[in-house]
Amino acid sequence: MLDVGKWPVFALLPPEELRLIRQACVFGSAANEALYVTVNDEVFALGTNCSGCLGLGDLQSTIEPRRIDILCGKKIVSLSYGTGPHVVIATADGEVFAWGHNGYSQLGNGTTNHGLTPALVSTNLISKRVTEVACGSHHTIALTSDGEVYAWGYNNSGQVGSGSTANQPTPRRVSSCLQNKVVVNIACGQLCSMAVLDNGEIYGWGYNCNGQLGLGNNGNQQTPCRIAALQGVNIVQVACGYAHTLTLTDEGFVYAWGANSYGQLGTGNKSNQALPILINTDKERMVEVAACHTSHTSAAKTQSGQVLMWGQCRGQAVSSPHLTHFSSTDDVFACFATPAVTWHLLSVDGDDYLTVAQSLKKEFDSPEISDLKFLVDGKCIYVHKALLKIRCEHFRTLLNETDEDVIEIHQFSYLVYKAFLEYLYTDNINLPPEDAIGLLDLATFYREMRLKRLCQETIKRGISEENAITLLSAAVKYEARDLEEFCFKFCVNHLTAVTQTQAFADMDHDLLKNFISKASRYGAFKN
Repeated sequence: MLDVGKWPVFALLPPEELRLIRQACVFGSAANEALYVTVNDEVFALGTNCSGCLGLGDLQSTIEPRRIDILCGKKIVSLSYGTGPHVVIATADGEVFAWGHNGYSQLGNGTTNHGLTPALVSTNLISKRVTEVACGSHHTIALTSDGEVYAWGYNNSGQVGSGSTANQPTPRRVSSCLQNKVVVNIACGQLCSMAVLDNGEIYGWGYNCNGQLGLGNNGNQQTPCRIAALQGVNIVQVACGYAHTLTLTDEGFVYAWGANSYGQLGTGNKSNQALPILINTDKERMVEVAACHTSHTSAAKTQSGQVLMWGQCRGQAVSSPHLTHFSSTDDVFACFATPAVTWHLLSVDGDDYLTVAQSLKKEFDSPEISDLKFLVDGKCIYVHKALLKIRCEHFRTLLNETDEDVIEIHQFSYLVYKAFLEYLYTDNINLPPEDAIGLLDLATFYREMRLKRLCQETIKRGISEENAITLLSAAVKYEARDLEEFCFKFCVNHLTAVTQTQAFADMDHDLLKNFISKASRYGAFKN
């Protein structure tokens, strides 16, 4: 399961759909567009659909996911987007598809007509296998399996690398000083392009007024130029922000250059840098750098799994790397970038990896490796002693006093006891309100305060005119004061209907007496 919960655009998707997501991308000027790929390799899109960027064949926005049929089964390996926006993907077969905004021929089809559905980009690429794509604001570059770079689209600053500033309507190989060299990684700023070679050299071309090419000057470059200042440094990854560049070396160091008005270089000041500068990361070895051409935010991940962020962070200028509690650089962009888009294609491993929580949930009531079973109403529930001791003080005491492998339970029903044990494995309860009353009794008996609160919330969500008196009685019995007050107010607000129910007719005398007295003080019987 890919965790996309930090991106609001996914908030309306039901849990059963979220569980199927294996790849995702959030993009657009307000992070209001998204694409995702399911475990079945189906591709869906949702959002505002500017310029037809969802690839659905129309310009209609959609709050519910719609399937992009032409992409289903294609196995996306790389995805990037521009600010139009236009979207470009590379598939496992090495094909390139593009759609969306095309005012500058950034779709590579030789026209300037917007593309409402994904179309194969074929010119000069038909015999090539593309492994990675990157988009600037309105231009696109693609990396092939043999280390060649192709570019097309907007070229006002030379970002296509053709030696001119004429827009490039179809893919053209970026040669010049990249001829006979093998590129292994690419990235785009708004108006510039970067390429890392297999020998660790890095080249840049395009817009350079902020020094984002790292050449020591501010002149635009219409063909690739090697960043000579990094001679002898072996670069393995490059990432581009709006107008700044981050690189990672094979020794885990981070160099940065370009625009710095938001502190996005991490130098401790806001001065632009036209030459690469080594960033102080407290001697921690870095394994990833992250930036996105839509924002001025920077992030990096350490070998030990810590995540640092700097630059524009929700309106603040953070000029030095700041240690976060995140476990992924993706979280930095979800929570602090403006707009809160994804800086690359989010992916989860294609294997059957499970988190600790998912593994525990999977093993609940499974006899295979359990070392304890509860016998309730003649039915077995399989659990693990160690987990019960960790999660519940009652079981820690009980299981330290006995080495039994089977424990019979008579005080609670099978349904309630199983729900309790499942809660210890999952932190959630899954019971209808009436059954949650029994679990509330158990939570009170075992002094499980959090479980007691969850039961009360479940009961509140399920209250109705038919069951209100039953739930009120339970709240009084188990001394759940907040729930009692909630149920009482519901009964008063629906007094006529509630007093006509069978539960009201069967109400305990003392409880009825107290209810009438309290309702009277509440003003329920005034005309």
